[in-house]
Amino acid sequence: MRLQVPDSAKNWISVSGVMISIVSLFLILFLFIISSLIDARATYLGMITFILLPGLLVLGLILIPIGMFITHKRKRTLQAPWPKIDLNLPAHRHAVFMFIGGTAVFILLTAVGSYQAFRITESVEFCGQLCHSVMHPEYTAYQQSPHARVACVQCHVGEGADWYVRSKLSGLYQVYSVTFKLYPKPIPTPIHNLRPARETCERCHWPQKFFARELQTKYHYLSDEKNTRWRIQLIMKIGAEHSALGLQKGIHWHINPDIRVEYIAADEKRLEIPWVRMTNLKTGKVEIFQDSENPLSENDLQKAEIRTMDCMDCHNRPSHQYKPPAYFINEAMAAEVIPPSLPEIKAQAMELCDEAKDLPTMESALAYIDSSLWKFYKENYPEIADQNPTLIKKASAGIRKYFSQNIFPDMKVKWSAYPSHIGHMEFNGCFRCHNDSHKSKQGNVISKDCNLCHIINFQGKDGAIEYARAGQGLEFKHPVDIDQEWKTSLCTDCHTGLAP
Repeated sequence: MRLQVPDSAKNWISVSGVMISIVSLFLILFLFIISSLIDARATYLGMITFILLPGLLVLGLILIPIGMFITHKRKRTLQAPWPKIDLNLPAHRHAVFMFIGGTAVFILLTAVGSYQAFRITESVEFCGQLCHSVMHPEYTAYQQSPHARVACVQCHVGEGADWYVRSKLSGLYQVYSVTFKLYPKPIPTPIHNLRPARETCERCHWPQKFFARELQTKYHYLSDEKNTRWRIQLIMKIGAEHSALGLQKGIHWHINPDIRVEYIAADEKRLEIPWVRMTNLKTGKVEIFQDSENPLSENDLQKAEIRTMDCMDCHNRPSHQYKPPAYFINEAMAAEVIPPSLPEIKAQAMELCDEAKDLPTMESALAYIDSSLWKFYKENYPEIADQNPTLIKKASAGIRKYFSQNIFPDMKVKWSAYPSHIGHMEFNGCFRCHNDSHKSKQGNVISKDCNLCHIINFQGKDGAIEYARAGQGLEFKHPVDIDQEWKTSLCTDCHTGLAP
């Protein structure tokens, strides 16, 4: 039986549509088989197979009726303004059967392709690797974070169709920005567009399951010739003394379901908080604290946005942490990725990170670190450069490794561009409110007392460690003698991420 098609389909537009559709379909099937046989899950292959080629297939299918419509319009008469379908005619019958069969196959392929396209666009690889040069800093930091096994969409999108649609619409603008290079450097944190933490974070970290106190030991290396190690062990008061007491005390008291903490930020990044309101939901007691050094006027209060405190107000960098050199160099030396036995390596590593961070590319920054380190030791410690060059080589590799995980010159990404509100060393974090300046009319103060959040078990240099007695804590002693200045000033007055 000879296949017959309507005369209206015999035009170059419809024929082109048929060819495009057939070629696209065969390419989709071919790439799908190839990816299945070799178990390939490459982002670009998936995007071509399930997004770009299906788009071409649909375009081809659309061209077929367009060509038929144009042809029919040219031949249309007043007696037959619309086309007629007569199944007694072989051409019409074949066309109808082809349309029904093609539609069935198309729906089946659409179902499979849509699922695969959804899976790809929801994958970590799609988020982190598709726009490699732009998203490389975020993807690299994510892989080093505590949430490295949590898919990006679980935090950035979450559950529900409304946020899914919103994220895809936002993604269209991002694709446009990347295509025409309209994106800023560094890419700003979407503070005001993030989904509420209770809808994302609390699906795993729900308030009723926060644990009690945590033990932390920190190593610091001083910037002297011997890289003197200074250690401190803290009991962090994350929760109450016993987990059965829940959120009655401790750092996580701030999200106690019986308490509502609200605040007004004076800047977009929420680095300054001049106004805080605490409401006891059980008793109805309300207390307002204002920064006595920088109070808000009544006019400012009326115009200001009042935000209810949640997890993200402290844990604002849970998955994209760009550590400052003061942190990651100590970390590398503690792991002996950078050998602490190499004289002055702490001071040199900090200086090189400071100088390399402003170079134009990652390649030039890493090359500068390597060449400058070798130059320093050849000039100042020639015996080490001659007799033990592997020590310098190891140090250079360690600095470059940690530098490339935290600082990205190409995108102008570094720790200072993305403030972290956990702690109070390089950024004010806790001290945004806990600074002894926020006072209420009732005479209460949001205290800066160290013991509110942690207790020191031991501290000091190797060989001169001071230990606390059982059940007691030590008063903090600065590794470098600055008298009592640390009590009256903020850590950030000296610690900028490049200080020891």
